Amino acid sequence: MTDKKILITGGAGFIGSTFVKMLLRTGDYAQIRILDALTYAGDMDNLAGALDDPRVTFIHGDIASAEWAKKAMLGCGEVVHFAAETHVDRSLTAADPFLHTNIMGTYVLLETAREMGIEKFLHISTDEVYGPMLNDSAKEDHPFNPSSPYSASKVGAEALVNSYRVSFGLPAVIVRPANNYGPHQFPEKLIPFFVKRAVEGKTLPVYGEGLQERDWLHVDDNCRGIHLALREGKSGDVFNIGADNHHKNIDITRRILEILNLPETRIEYVEDRLGHDFRYAVDSTRLKNHGWQPEVPFE
Repeated sequence: MTDKKILITGGAGFIGSTFVKMLLRTGDYAQIRILDALTYAGDMDNLAGALDDPRVTFIHGDIASAEWAKKAMLGCGEVVHFAAETHVDRSLTAADPFLHTNIMGTYVLLETAREMGIEKFLHISTDEVYGPMLNDSAKEDHPFNPSSPYSASKVGAEALVNSYRVSFGLPAVIVRPANNYGPHQFPEKLIPFFVKRAVEGKTLPVYGEGLQERDWLHVDDNCRGIHLALREGKSGDVFNIGADNHHKNIDITRRILEILNLPETRIEYVEDRLGHDFRYAVDSTRLKNHGWQPEVPFE
């Protein structure tokens, strides 16, 4: 019987809640503590069933508050840091929340982890730190080239994580997942946003010509990769998590309409987003060498 305790920040969000439920199935921890501010994308319904488990404790608080961070982290040996503002479009209209949560929030967590002697700090980053990859796939040592305030804030957060590892010896691991999709995703991201609009009888607004390409990673596959990085990652390790599952936005849009037996006249081409990265792609060989493979078929 394990007595290990872990803190999951952002555990009421899309990916964080999926990870919490996975940890309950693995039985790795005697106690799973969740710290979440329940901003627009955090939803207690995402944790339905999990909150009934005596191993789970939910704390409603801001990661950028040292008081809440210390309360949540007390007694924990490990931290998995999901909490973040994540939507590029919103970062283009108001960057302040991204700086507050993604940079200041990460700093507060790192400082608290240093004070409390945390044994492992796993930071969830993004493939967007590499910027556009027009032809190749980024390996973990590829230079950063952020294009949006969101991706810039994630670069800043990573730099802080690395600085605490180097300066204070905080054991830290970083993962950089590709675009996630799956159950409970907040309907601002492309797939749930378009499905919702389609069934509501609305148009599907496609940026530019819809030729932007993303690598689509199912949330379950992502969480299995994160779990592997948590178990086997050594301090200083960085892991890309991608499915090599590239699709253009317009192709996904047409497929959604096809599945719902709706005409392509529902597509509305709109002015492209500012600084819209054309393609993201990561090389996940390092994680695959530890035995991980994506398993969920995109269809």
